[in-house]
Amino acid sequence: MGTLLYGSPGTEVNFDDRALMHLQIVITAKLRRHEGFVFSWTNAPDAGSGRSSIWLYPAIPLYFRYFGSRVPSINREWIDALMQLANSGSGLFFASEPGTSGPPVTESGRVRR
Repeated sequence: MGTLLYGSPGTEVNFDDRALMHLQIVITAKLRRHEGFVFSWTNAPDAGSGRSSIWLYPAIPLYFRYFGSRVPSINREWIDALMQLANSGSGLFFASEPGTSGPPVTESGRVRR
């Protein structure tokens, strides 16, 4: 379970390491081009359910912390889908990996019911 920490004092959002790696690739690509955008996710039940959003901007501190020491495999199709969302008017919304047969996953790695 990895953590995205944003801002100071900081907003912490948990994702599994593989999902966080895909988000890191998309988010850093946008920020490298100095593009601010909205990032949204579905909250886990223990975080009050619902949905959360933050404004990502290059000048605000951002930290990706991974639980595991190995770099996860990358799914180019997932990167493309997330980048398409990030480039949309509504911004990046965390979406499950394309082609997976399982149900959608929340930011905490739990299955959304």
